[in-house]
Amino acid sequence: MKKHRKSAISLVILVLAMALLSACGAENTVQKSDSSATEQQPAASQSGTKGTSVELENMGIKMVFPEAPKRVITLNQHATEVMLALGLESSMVGTAYLDDSILPEYKAQYDKIPVLAKHYPPKEVFMAAAPDFAYAGWKSAFNDKNLGSREELAKQGVTTYVQESSNKPGPTLQDVYQDMLNIGRIFRVEDRAEKLVGSIREQVESIQTQIGTVEKAPKVFVYDSGEDKPFTAANNYLTSLIKGVKAKNIFDDIDKSFAEVSWEEVVKRNPDVIVILDYGDTSLADKENLLLSKPALAGVEAIKNKRFVVLPLSAAAEGVRAPIALKTLASGLYPDKVK
Repeated sequence: MKKHRKSAISLVILVLAMALLSACGAENTVQKSDSSATEQQPAASQSGTKGTSVELENMGIKMVFPEAPKRVITLNQHATEVMLALGLESSMVGTAYLDDSILPEYKAQYDKIPVLAKHYPPKEVFMAAAPDFAYAGWKSAFNDKNLGSREELAKQGVTTYVQESSNKPGPTLQDVYQDMLNIGRIFRVEDRAEKLVGSIREQVESIQTQIGTVEKAPKVFVYDSGEDKPFTAANNYLTSLIKGVKAKNIFDDIDKSFAEVSWEEVVKRNPDVIVILDYGDTSLADKENLLLSKPALAGVEAIKNKRFVVLPLSAAAEGVRAPIALKTLASGLYPDKVK
């Protein structure tokens, strides 16, 4: 009996040892395989695959996302609307800084998210929401006056993304699309991002088809603000939108995003249409009255014919509202073609 018992015990020990060696070998094989796959695949091909990191560069900062952020704060309206358009509201723990009302189709989603501030929130309020990611439309969100630098926030566990198309000279619609695709990659919803970009492209093409051939591009002056000197759009996204409806911004030769010019230069360039940006404390009526009351502008074509196109500031930002902006511009420039 003792001999059989010893044999049985020896057999059990042998089986356990073999099982343990097998498990260790399997574990080592999996780790090696994962490491090899990561090294061989470029960052773009890794995105959207569960368990892999997403790598990208934003405004010169290289970032790695081992997983999709879970506690997001959006800063600026166009960033907020991109997130909502991608169906990511369940990841949002706060939002701030609307220029005007949120798009109606996103209102129900938006109303469920805490609004942290009318403009940029105090840093204490921002950090109290325990974010792991902040998505801003404008780089001004991340300076010493507001939430601190991106590097400082990274040290506190908050990764940041700035809408690159909003912070570069002469951005195009393609730049806006790339921001949307980047957010899609970060949150592993590439299919939704591609669908969103595809939908915007189709709407843009439809508007351009309605415009058709234009023999002479209408000249456009964008009036933002200013009484003694007008503040206007120069080499920025609005110029791309105006070009997208086959027109020309009369100040597209200035190498700035926005610039202060002179009324004399506006008269000299003689715009056919004036686009008024509707936002801020000065009402639309006050802006129109100012333009109509200036004696120096009396001979300008746009003033003589009272050809004004009103564009909300939110539509002039690099977000999901490109079709709205283009439709507004096109219907004002070509009322017989686009309704």
